[in-house]
Amino acid sequence: MPDVGVFHPQIVHFVVAFLFAGVILRLISFLRWKESFFDPAARWLVVAGAVASVAAVKSGTDAHGPAERVPGARDAVIEHEELGERTRNLFLVVAALELGALALGTKPVRRWVTMAAAVAGLGGLWVLYEAAEHGGELVYAYAGGVGIRSGEPEDVGRLLMAGLYHQSQLDRQERRSEEAARLIEEMARRYPDNREVRFLAIESLIMDRQNGRAALEGLATIPVPADTPRVRLRHGFLTADAYEALGLMDSARTALTQLADALPADQRVKDRLARLPGER
Repeated sequence: MPDVGVFHPQIVHFVVAFLFAGVILRLISFLRWKESFFDPAARWLVVAGAVASVAAVKSGTDAHGPAERVPGARDAVIEHEELGERTRNLFLVVAALELGALALGTKPVRRWVTMAAAVAGLGGLWVLYEAAEHGGELVYAYAGGVGIRSGEPEDVGRLLMAGLYHQSQLDRQERRSEEAARLIEEMARRYPDNREVRFLAIESLIMDRQNGRAALEGLATIPVPADTPRVRLRHGFLTADAYEALGLMDSARTALTQLADALPADQRVKDRLARLPGER
């Protein structure tokens, strides 16, 4: 069979939508039994969701390899897989009950079979919720699939960049300035042509290394196109920060004044000027 791991996120969303809608409509159908819409809608949504759950388990099995190899993620992957398989098995039973009720036609026992399907469906929804919750944890807490689903080097690179950035910010918050600077330096080494990364490296020189002079030297190497206000603002603020770190408040004020002249409508520049202390 073909590898369908790349489609796992799309398939599981259909499973969740079909099965939740199907079970809810089944419950509504007992309140409005004589209205024909709810009964068939519930049945075929559950059947469609059960079929989709088979595809979801297959796609998850195909996709688990890269996520499982991440250190510390194996147990989370296995738990998610087991819950997915349990969801599939339960809803295959529910779908069989729904189809069995359909085969009974107008016999009185049909209502009891349908009620059994509803009760089993409610239990299945709880397992489905747990499978989805563990899948979300796998993605967001273990980065399972984030940046690696496509296997493209660019995606993996963005994953690494995001990890370096967020860990550096956490290190800085916890006053581990040396570790923060080291991570940002690694980011700058790997992505030397990324302007945002270069700005982060300069910011780190000011905040983590307290080296305003090196920051000014770095800023001098970054071109600022006239038609990029966001870049000009970032460059101007970092220039003022570097001068302020050196105690050169007049130079910082001059840099901000020039920035205010270039971006007269930007209130952030005016606010930054107002907060600037006097020369030390």
